[in-house]
Amino acid sequence: MPAKKLSDGEVQERLKTAKGWSLVNGKLHREFQCKDFVAAFGNMTRVALVAESMNHHPEWFNVWNKVVIDLNTHSVKGISDYDFTLAGKIDEIFG
Repeated sequence: MPAKKLSDGEVQERLKTAKGWSLVNGKLHREFQCKDFVAAFGNMTRVALVAESMNHHPEWFNVWNKVVIDLNTHSVKGISDYDFTLAGKIDEIFG
C-alpha cells in the first residue's frame, strides 16, 4: 500500500499522541539517550530491521549513547502515515 501524505492538520493531530516526537524542518524528530554506545547501536540495528521490512528508512545520527532520528517520506514529499507507524515502532524499541 503506498504512503499517504498527511495534511498539516493531520500531522498536528497525530503529534498529540506521538509522545517525544516533534516537527523540525518538516520532519518528525526525536532524540534518544541510551545507557552507552552498545545500547544505542543495538537499538539502531533493531530499528534498521523494522525499517527495512517496511521499506521506509530513517535519517539518523549517532554519537556514543545519543541517537537522533528524523522521519519523512520522500515519495510524497512530506510526512506520511508510514512515518508515524515507524515512529511508534521506534518508541517500542527504544522504550
